[in-house]
Amino acid sequence: MADLFASLFAPETRADPYPMYRQVRARGEVLVLNDNFIVVSGHDEATSVLRDPAFGHPEREVLPDPDENEPVDADGKVIRSFLGLNPPDHTRLRRLVSKAFTPRTIERLAPRIETLAHELVEAAKEKGEADLMTEIAKPLPVIVISELLGVPLADRDRFAAWSNAMARALDPAFLVPEDVLREAVRARREFVAYFRELAGERRRRPTEDLLSDLVAVSDSGDSLSEGELVITVMLLLIAGHETTTNLIGNGVLALLDHPEQLHALTAERSLAAQTVEEVLRYDSPVQLTMRTALAPTSIGDVPVGQGAEAIILIGAANRDPRSHEDPDRFDVKRPPGRHLAFGQGIHFCLGAPLARLEAKTLLLALTERAHSFHQSALPTWSPTVTLRGPASLPLSFK
Repeated sequence: MADLFASLFAPETRADPYPMYRQVRARGEVLVLNDNFIVVSGHDEATSVLRDPAFGHPEREVLPDPDENEPVDADGKVIRSFLGLNPPDHTRLRRLVSKAFTPRTIERLAPRIETLAHELVEAAKEKGEADLMTEIAKPLPVIVISELLGVPLADRDRFAAWSNAMARALDPAFLVPEDVLREAVRARREFVAYFRELAGERRRRPTEDLLSDLVAVSDSGDSLSEGELVITVMLLLIAGHETTTNLIGNGVLALLDHPEQLHALTAERSLAAQTVEEVLRYDSPVQLTMRTALAPTSIGDVPVGQGAEAIILIGAANRDPRSHEDPDRFDVKRPPGRHLAFGQGIHFCLGAPLARLEAKTLLLALTERAHSFHQSALPTWSPTVTLRGPASLPLSFK
């Protein structure tokens, strides 16, 4: 069992983890490794854990001597984004952020996203050769989230570098090398310092951007503290950049690997939204997440003790044959189903509409003339396990 678990996270598994997921699922949709660690690979079981209030996140740690770039609350507890909190703290923060990050905000971005997608694709076509990831898939969400937040153009490279460094440390702690963790801590502190200053400017001189809206948001006299504001922006940065980049990369690669599906999308462009949903199911940009049992509970008929950690293999659950017919087949005409790429329950991804919009718009821009591009070399893969996507995907354009 230990060997199988280790193989899940081995570097040679990164390019295609799905055969290993099948092996894990064959041993049981819920595997108890020991009293404190459980692996969940079944779709129904994963859904149950994600929705069950008995599962959540551990208590926030207390920093005895924090510096100004380590946000803590009045009790000295580290401030987390609402993604890492349990009710009622989660409920309060998510409600406040939702007041600023509204569906109408996303809808207003559609023309700008379309313009950017076409500009990036046309620039790549003019060159004749381009790496999809560095020249199209990464710039699009970075520019969008930067403009949405109101980050000055000159600072966007730093913005993207901080995001990348912090995203590399999102893996379970036992998978994160010390040098990666140190770099993530450095990036986090620089990020906090930068946005504390920028938030102060927005508080003094509000502009028409999401950061100003978050500074001003309130609910029955409640508002975001400075630390909560900065950590929320950090969440929006990583979630709005890294995951969408991977969604685009995974989607283009899946279409190139299945030419008949690329042809179907080109012939019937109304399939774009459905294609994005199939990519999310078939090769989710978020492959796993963690939950802690806050009280004695169970997953199906498997008892779980308080404090036990569950690692939920989203990529495996999305290909569970009990929930998805012929799950290893990529089919852009598959009726949208119950994939878990955006989570479930109270932590369902707040940015899902923006990610869907960006990915759909980019796929449409790229496939206007699908015959005009092809893969020119094998992709390389991101070193992280939690977030899955190509690090590079070289393309040639006619």
